[in-house]
Amino acid sequence: MIRTAAALAASLALLTGAAIADPPAPAPPPNPTAALLAAAPASDWAKIDPSDLLVMDLARGGRVVIALAGGFAPAHVANIRSLAKAHWYDGLVIERVQDNYVTQWGDADGKKPLPKGVPLQLPAEYDRTASGLAFTPLPYRDTYADAVGASGPFPAAETGDAAWLTHCYSMVGVGRDLNPDTGTSGELYAIIGQPARGLDRNIAVVGRVLKGIELLSALPRGTADLGFYANPAQRVRIARVRLASDLPAADQPRFEYLKPDSATYAAWVKLRANRQDTFFLRPAGALDVCSALPPVRAPKG
Repeated sequence: MIRTAAALAASLALLTGAAIADPPAPAPPPNPTAALLAAAPASDWAKIDPSDLLVMDLARGGRVVIALAGGFAPAHVANIRSLAKAHWYDGLVIERVQDNYVTQWGDADGKKPLPKGVPLQLPAEYDRTASGLAFTPLPYRDTYADAVGASGPFPAAETGDAAWLTHCYSMVGVGRDLNPDTGTSGELYAIIGQPARGLDRNIAVVGRVLKGIELLSALPRGTADLGFYANPAQRVRIARVRLASDLPAADQPRFEYLKPDSATYAAWVKLRANRQDTFFLRPAGALDVCSALPPVRAPKG
């Protein structure tokens, strides 16, 4: 009888009492979307200007970086820039964490006056004219709009000649009271749960969290109405908020996003909608706008 070397080794191990080593585990299958992004040419990525990045450092440690959407809410973003340059946000707090909804921060007691020259009344900016807007639509239907897709690093929607940013996970909006109040950008919130698309076109959306959303979504939930903290001691203090361009060069976060009009983004969307890896039995064949936020990364070098 012919025996293989492996069989002979096993027999010898049994005779000598030696342990038989487990065979090496098979290598995990490659992630096709990760491989696609890794192979994307540099020309398919666009840098985000540091002046368009808002950096919020928490007193307990941790940094949140937000890309500002001045093209959709220019007046609100201008207020954010002014407040950051005046260091107005410094020392304010995260005051509200509502489960599966939002984390909100600002002046919890409403007693801190805005800096001189910062307007109290702003236009609604809940949507904008679609004409002239860089917009790459997804090839899938949507419940809330005629078309959804991406504009720069942001998820966007269009109906007729109106365009707006969508309330996806990690998107940032401006807190306000009842109409006709539009908010001053002194109160901001980030979506930390299921997309809140019902808020679309009812609130000014001013950006997207690129880094640190896990810090905002993992906080203890507030127990008062709407998720506000019942005990002020639970509030999380904000150490400082700055535009990245106002930080020392060595401390400036840098990000780039996959261009929505690139061939890599189109291929990435198709892969995301038609999962063919070893886990999926039945690919969805479709993709929601909130699952198609343009990928972001820290630039190499």
